[in-house]
Amino acid sequence: MLLSPKYPQTPTPSAHITTAPVSVQHPHHSTVCACQATALPAASPRRVAPTAGVVVGAVAAVITVGVVLTALLVAVAVAAVSVAVVALVLRSLLAPQRQR
Repeated sequence: MLLSPKYPQTPTPSAHITTAPVSVQHPHHSTVCACQATALPAASPRRVAPTAGVVVGAVAAVITVGVVLTALLVAVAVAAVSVAVVALVLRSLLAPQRQR
């Protein structure tokens, strides 16, 4: 797609990672654990890009709303012109009666 963002690929681990059990140290023992357990990095959440169907649906909705609002505006304008024409015709029909 033209405007879809490009997400970086996550690297796949090349070797099987195993974690060793971590020994619990009690405060009265002075032995130091030789192993250093490291936490695995948390997987970053991936955002899902909008699909083409959602974009097409949104564009169609915007166009439909625009067409409906334009049609309503035209209907109001036609009604206003019709009222103005009727007012002019009535005025011209009633004008000779006022002069007499």
